[in-house]
Amino acid sequence: MSEFKSDIEIAQESELLPIQSIADRIGLSINDIDYFGKYKAKITYEKIRDIQKNKDGKIILVTSINPTAAGEGKSTVTVGLGDALSRLDKKTIIALREPSLGPTMGMKGGATGGGYAQVLPMEDINLHFTGDLHAITTANNALSALIDNHLHQGNQLNIDQRRIVWKRAVDLNDRALREIIVGLGGHAQGVPRQDGFDITVASEIMAVLCLSTDLSDLKHRISRMVIAYTINKQPVTVKDLGVEGAITLLLKDALKPNLVQTIEHTPAIVHGGPFANIAHGCNSVMATRTAAKLADYVVTEAGFGADLGAEKFLHIKSRSAGFQPEAVVIVATIRAIKMHGGLSKDELNHENIFALEKGLGNLVKHIDTVTQFGLPYVVAINRFSSDTDAEISVFEKWCEQNNIPVSLTEVWAKGGAGAIDLAERVLREIDNNQNTFSYLYDLHTSLDEKMKIIVQKVYGGKDVEFSVKALKQIQEFEEFGWGALPVCMAKTQYSLSDDPQKLGRPSNFTIHVRELKPKLGAGFIVALTGDMMTMPGLPKQPAAYQMNVDENGMAIGLF
Repeated sequence: MSEFKSDIEIAQESELLPIQSIADRIGLSINDIDYFGKYKAKITYEKIRDIQKNKDGKIILVTSINPTAAGEGKSTVTVGLGDALSRLDKKTIIALREPSLGPTMGMKGGATGGGYAQVLPMEDINLHFTGDLHAITTANNALSALIDNHLHQGNQLNIDQRRIVWKRAVDLNDRALREIIVGLGGHAQGVPRQDGFDITVASEIMAVLCLSTDLSDLKHRISRMVIAYTINKQPVTVKDLGVEGAITLLLKDALKPNLVQTIEHTPAIVHGGPFANIAHGCNSVMATRTAAKLADYVVTEAGFGADLGAEKFLHIKSRSAGFQPEAVVIVATIRAIKMHGGLSKDELNHENIFALEKGLGNLVKHIDTVTQFGLPYVVAINRFSSDTDAEISVFEKWCEQNNIPVSLTEVWAKGGAGAIDLAERVLREIDNNQNTFSYLYDLHTSLDEKMKIIVQKVYGGKDVEFSVKALKQIQEFEEFGWGALPVCMAKTQYSLSDDPQKLGRPSNFTIHVRELKPKLGAGFIVALTGDMMTMPGLPKQPAAYQMNVDENGMAIGLF
């Protein structure tokens, strides 16, 4: 029975079609893709330019409630919904992020879906894939090397080595690299200074690649990235250093979107992967736009809950790219809602109507956020075997009483067949033409006011408290002319607040902003809140402990 098989067992037993067969389904010839083996390919720049005259397909955004240790299955529902639309004879492409090795080998797991709603080849995508993240890591660290070489060779730009904001990167959770000293060992080894590492998916180069529309735009965005400040406290950019061409060269292939398939052979474009709690949490603009030019419907996701990924998809990605979703799917589980109602993970397998009803407040807030943007939505309940009939009945009755469109999905066990009702409901919401999309803040609103709007309207909080450093940075950034940029809030994914222990729907809370980081290449200002860090650490029992490979090269223990 399928319920006794792991995700990797299901993936390894699935039959993949040659990638050209998948390409044929969306009008891509042998000359339109670059092959990476039999089952992976990149779409060429020539084809992407050629299809710009095509009519845009409709974009469906998948988001969720605040994630918990119980798991929501947002990627699984995204894949299942795409497969369901294909079963309904809708020309559909799924657009997902690339997984990071940090969470893959740490605690969160991969990002290719699960059960019979997966994108394949799952092992490749969750490991090295087509090398995009390695290219981003290399580009990031090449820039670090060029900065340190500039210091060593005389520092013509008068960079203050105490105010270099560009960090090195590695695509792993490695807390020991958060703060380091480089340049030790004497004059020949460079200039000693304090440095550190971010995880690759938090690098601005990842954000830049994901928001670029072509190679020229990528080069322009790279050129304006702030890397340091002078001794006179003026910003220094990559353009000042004169290396934007070299950094772009290292990324020329990584910018091409990757084409793969689901278990049911629905085309999927998997490209880019900025973290949603640190960065903007969406796959690349090129992936989403290319999918929209090749299909009638695009199912895409934004990381974590609507307070993070969806807010940033709408305020940052869609604003930059000039498109918007037609409808939103909000994924929730009975298990996760019960955790937001106060249960521990060990208690979730037992029926508890009280905890279910108490935890519904978290879902209500995310619904409220989506409706504030003027977008129609459907709540997707991702069913688990531990959900009781009574719990499902209570939830569905609550949705009916509150006029909330809802669909019970079983995509893990049934694939696309388990999301037919969800697909039909989403199509009805789109056809009802009730989309009145608008942004929650104007770009010319001050930086501090933008943060306050997000906290109050999206998180449901009371106010924002700024550190002395953050207040000074707000003033400096406004003086530098950066005040009209959107804000990217770096916040815990587990809570609407900046305290990961406050589950459910906390109220009357204050968000604490300790520091701002300019990301001019990406086109936003990052606000670090609470204890959020740009280099995660590994848990006590990392997922890597369970991983292995057999003598034939088959992965073991990869979920």
